[in-house]
Amino acid sequence: MSARQVTLAEVAKQAGVSLATASRVLNGSTRQVSEELSDRVLRTAEQLGYVPNASAQALARNSSSLVGLVVHDITDPYFSCIAAGVTRVAEEAGLVVVLGTTGRRPEREVELLSTLRAHRARAVVLAGSRTTDRASQARLAAEIDAFTEQGGRVACVSQAKLGTDTVVPGNRAGGRALARALAELGHRRFAVLGGPAELVVARDRLAGFKAGLADAGIAPPVVVNGAFTRDGGYEAALELLASKSRATCVFAVTDVMAMGAMAALRERGVRVPEDMSIAGFDDIPTLRDTVPALSTVRLPLEEMGEIAAGLVLDAGGDEARTVRVAGEVVLRASTGHNILATT
Repeated sequence: MSARQVTLAEVAKQAGVSLATASRVLNGSTRQVSEELSDRVLRTAEQLGYVPNASAQALARNSSSLVGLVVHDITDPYFSCIAAGVTRVAEEAGLVVVLGTTGRRPEREVELLSTLRAHRARAVVLAGSRTTDRASQARLAAEIDAFTEQGGRVACVSQAKLGTDTVVPGNRAGGRALARALAELGHRRFAVLGGPAELVVARDRLAGFKAGLADAGIAPPVVVNGAFTRDGGYEAALELLASKSRATCVFAVTDVMAMGAMAALRERGVRVPEDMSIAGFDDIPTLRDTVPALSTVRLPLEEMGEIAAGLVLDAGGDEARTVRVAGEVVLRASTGHNILATT
């Protein structure tokens, strides 16, 4: 059997102080206790092997050492990289990160934030695209207000739509720059494997790509929507092939979708880039093992997580801060010159 846990009441009795005084010392209340009494309680607690109750400490301080991190899908390397950055900064500050995943369900995001508020988390980072559903965004904004009124802080890695400190990836500008770079390779017929239409990130990347093609005097691309997953990219690529599209270059709005699309093309005997070029977005670490190497738009994902954690742990002012992070086009072996398209 495990040893019995020493109670706060036993510490108070042994130290000769009231239960309230012992609680103020050991649970970190903002109410002051004399140095002599504080030393006596701490010495007694150590002698008895007392372990403070984290929930009681949170109640006394109106906050805890917890930092919440809410992401859509931790198995997606995009989010795991951001999580690495958040965790690094939080742990350096002596805090503990608690992870929650939404499965891309807006209502789950609200539920997780509410739960973290109940546990008096010190801060929360919300990583993931906002949606076009105004009602769900309004519910999330209300929960954020409740969390901040309790003394917590919230930062987002997404679009600046919630009135919080936000790290904003250059999705639209990155898509535009990629389209221009691919057009310079001679491609004139494009297709896009887009994500769910309700996700703002998918819309922004598609809009930017279309703008880049327009800059080059190229007609809008064929668009096939799919889930923001490897399987989503795979199925979207098969649908594109079945449509008999004449596209010579495909842009998948995430690297994960692009990897699924490459698998589909390979199964159908379509060579990359000889028969069809393909590019993604994000530059996730797993691309190092992709053959041919995938062209993409690089985002500094871990750095984005670090910036978000820095914002949320910095008291700052009352005004919401926005940090914009630019993407960088990286052309690799998956996109080749298309000489025939220019003739």
